[in-house]
Amino acid sequence: MAKLNYVEGDYKEALNIYARVGLDDLPLTAVPPYRLRMIAEAYATKGLCLEKLPVSSSTSNLHVDREQDVITCYEKAGDIALLYLQEIERVILTNIQNRSPKPGPAPHDQELGFFLETGLQRAHVLYFKNGNLTRGVGRFREILRAVETRTTQNLRMTIARQLAEILLRGMCEQSYWNPLEDPPCQSPLDDPLRKGTNTKTYTLTRKARVYSGENIFCPQENTEEALLLLLISESMANRDAVLSRIPEHKSDRLISLQSASVVYDLLTIALGRRGQYEMLSECLERAMKFAFEEFQLWYQFALSLMAAGKSARAVKVLKECIRLKPDDATIPLLAAKLCMGSLHWLEEAEKFAKTVVDAGEKTSEFKAKGYLALGLTYSLQATDASLRGMQEVLQRKALLAFQRAHSLSPTDHQAAFYLALQLAISRQIPEALGYVRQALQLQGDDANSLHLLALLLSAQKHYHDALNIIDMALSEYPENFILLFSKVKLESLCRGPDEALLTCKHMLQIWKSCYNLTNPSDSGRGSSLLDRTIADRRQLNTITLPDFSDPETVSASSSSSSSLSRTESPLHLFMSPHLRSHPKLDTFVWPPAAHSFRDPGPRQEPSLCNSPEVYFHGFPSLFSVSSVHATSVAASRVEQALSEVASSLQSSAPKQGPLHPWMTLAQIWLHAAEVYIGIGKPAEATACTQEAANLFPMSHNVLYMRGQVAELRGNLDEARRWYEEALSISPTHVKSMQRLALILHQLGRYSLAEKILRDAVQVNSTAHEVWNGLGEVLQAQGNDAAATECFLTALELEASSPAVPFTIIPRVL
Repeated sequence: MAKLNYVEGDYKEALNIYARVGLDDLPLTAVPPYRLRMIAEAYATKGLCLEKLPVSSSTSNLHVDREQDVITCYEKAGDIALLYLQEIERVILTNIQNRSPKPGPAPHDQELGFFLETGLQRAHVLYFKNGNLTRGVGRFREILRAVETRTTQNLRMTIARQLAEILLRGMCEQSYWNPLEDPPCQSPLDDPLRKGTNTKTYTLTRKARVYSGENIFCPQENTEEALLLLLISESMANRDAVLSRIPEHKSDRLISLQSASVVYDLLTIALGRRGQYEMLSECLERAMKFAFEEFQLWYQFALSLMAAGKSARAVKVLKECIRLKPDDATIPLLAAKLCMGSLHWLEEAEKFAKTVVDAGEKTSEFKAKGYLALGLTYSLQATDASLRGMQEVLQRKALLAFQRAHSLSPTDHQAAFYLALQLAISRQIPEALGYVRQALQLQGDDANSLHLLALLLSAQKHYHDALNIIDMALSEYPENFILLFSKVKLESLCRGPDEALLTCKHMLQIWKSCYNLTNPSDSGRGSSLLDRTIADRRQLNTITLPDFSDPETVSASSSSSSSLSRTESPLHLFMSPHLRSHPKLDTFVWPPAAHSFRDPGPRQEPSLCNSPEVYFHGFPSLFSVSSVHATSVAASRVEQALSEVASSLQSSAPKQGPLHPWMTLAQIWLHAAEVYIGIGKPAEATACTQEAANLFPMSHNVLYMRGQVAELRGNLDEARRWYEEALSISPTHVKSMQRLALILHQLGRYSLAEKILRDAVQVNSTAHEVWNGLGEVLQAQGNDAAATECFLTALELEASSPAVPFTIIPRVL
C-alpha cells in the first residue's frame, strides 16, 4: 500500500503507513525470504519518500538530520537486500539438490528490481554528494565484502570499478586505511564544514554473511586495493563478454565492450603510475577478445608494449592501428620511431615515414615530422652503409629530407637541429653552425643542440669555448652522461688529465647516487675500487690504484674479483676443460630479474642517452658510439652473450637490474682508463679496464682498451692479440682496425696492414687517423703518390674533426 502511495506521489501517506506498521520493529530472524524482500523494499521506499518531501524548517540541523535519516533507510534497505539475495539463493540451491533433474528456476533468474537496486546503490551516492568520502568508501567495502550471489555479480563489478576509480583519483596514501580497520574519525577526504560520524548509527538483528578467515588477503595501500578491484572486475568482464556479431546481440555487445573498456582504462592508470608496463601489456592482451575493429584497445595495447620494451610486437600492433585509422599520422610516426630505435629496422622505418609524407592534405600538419623521420632513417642507413658511394647517396637524401622538414616547419627546433647534425656528419661545419644556432634560438635549453654546438666548436679547434658550452649544458642537465663523456675528452685536450680524471670521479659519484643498484663488489662482482674511489677525497690521479697485471695483486684481490690475467685471453674461458664443468654455470640469468632492483618511482633516469646508438640498437656496445653499422647489431649480440657467460663463469652473482646502468659504469671506467693511457700510467689504466671487464668481459671496447694498455707497456704481440679478439667480436670497430694495422706496419706486414686500413676507410671514411695510417703504410711500400693523397685527406679531415664523433649524439624521432 505504501509503495502504491509513493508511485501516486502521496509521500506523506506512505510514511504514515510505515509509521503505523512499525517498520523499525519488524523482525528479521526466522522469517521467509519474501518477508525480507518486502522489508528491504519498504526501507528503500521510505528513503525515496523522505528525499521527495521538503524540510519544514530552514535550519541546517534539520537538513542534516533529514539527510542522515534518508541514508540510514537506504543502508538498511541495502543490508537487508543482500541478506535476502543470499537466503533466496540458498533456498533455490537446496531445492534443486533435493529435487531431481526436474527443471526449476535458476538462481540467476532472480532480478533485483527498482527498489532493491536503489537501496544498494543510493547510500554511497548520497555520501559522496554530501562530501563524506570516508563513509562512501566504507559503504562500497561493506557491499563488496558480503558473500557474493549470482544476482549481484553485475552490481559488484560496477561497484568495484567505481571504488577503484575513487581510490585512484580521490585518495592518497596518507589518507588510506585498509578494509579491516575502522575508518578514521577525521579524514582529509571529508568536507570539513559537515559534521557527522564515520560509523553506522544503527544495528540490525540479522546481517548478511561476509567473507572471513585467516588467509584472506587485505590490501595495505590505495593502489594495491584499486588494482585488486580492477583485476576482479576484469575477470568478471572477460567471463561475461558478449562476442557474438549477429545483429540481435549488438546492444549487449556494445554494453559489454563499454564496461570492459572502462576497466582497462583504469587498469592503465593504476599500472602506469607504478611503471608496471609488463603486467599492463598482459592485461590488455586479454582484452583482445573485445578488440575486433576497436581502435582504442589496439592502440592502448601497442602503447603498453612500447612501454614494456616489446618493440617488435608493438610495431605489429601499430600496423593494425594504421589499418583501423589510416588518416592518423601519429601512428606511423610512432612505428617509425620504434623501428629506428632498439629494433634498427631501417627499411620498415622508411616505409612508415613515407606513409606520412605521401598521405596528402589529410595529414599536412604532420608532413614536416614525416620528412624528419625520413631524414633520420636515411642518416642511420648512411651510417650502416659499407660502401662510400652508398654512404654519400644516403647522406644527400638525408640532407634533402631535413631541409624539406625545416622549410615546412621553420619553428621546429628538431628540424633545424637534425639538419645541423647531418651537415656536421658530412663535415660541412660552417653551415652546421648556422643551423644549430637557429635550433638554439627556438629551444635554448635543448641538451642535444648545446652538445652539437660544443662539438662543432671543437671541430674548429676552439676547445675552451666548447668546454664552456658543455659546462653550461651540464648546469641544466647535471646527470647527462653523454655530456660528461664529452667533457672528459675536452678537458684532456685543454685543461689537462687532472681535470679529466676529476670529472671521471664525479661521474662515478653521480652513478652511485642515481642508481639504487647493488655495488658489484657486494656480490663478488668487481672490486671495491668504486667505493674506494668515491670515498677518497683526493683527485683520481693521486690515488694509488691496484695493478691487476701484478700476480700478487690479482691473488690478493681474488676474494672480491675473479680477474683475468693480463696475458690470458677471455676467449680461453670457453676452451679450458676445468671451466667447462664449472659448478656455477647455473647462476647465469637472462634477462635480469625484474624484482632485483628497486622501483625508482617517478624520478627521471639520468640520460646516458636514450640513444639506441650508444647501445648498438638495444645491445650493449660500450664506449664506441661512433661506429654504428648493421654488422654491429649481430656483433653486439655475440658480445652480450659472451659477456654474460664469461661473467657467470667468473662470479656466482649476476648483475642486478637493467643493463644500461652497468653499461654506463663500464663506460666511465673506460674513459678513465683512456685518460691514464694518455698520460702513460699503464698500472692505473689496467685497474680501470679491469673494472669494466668485470662487468662486460667480452665487450670489444674492453678488449680494445686492454690492447691499448699492452701497447703502452711495449708488448706488441699481446696488443695485437687483444685487437684481433676485439675485431672477432665487432669486425667494424674502426679503432681496433687502425691500431692493429699500425702494429702490423711496425712488424713489417705492409700488405695485411693496407688491407685492414682500406676496410676501415670503407667503414668510416672520415677517420683521419685511418687515412694517416694508410698513407704511412703506402709510403713504406714505395707508393708515394697514393701516400700523399692519403696524407692530404687526413689533414683535411683532421681540420674538421671534433673532439668526440658527431654520431655520439642520439638520432631518434
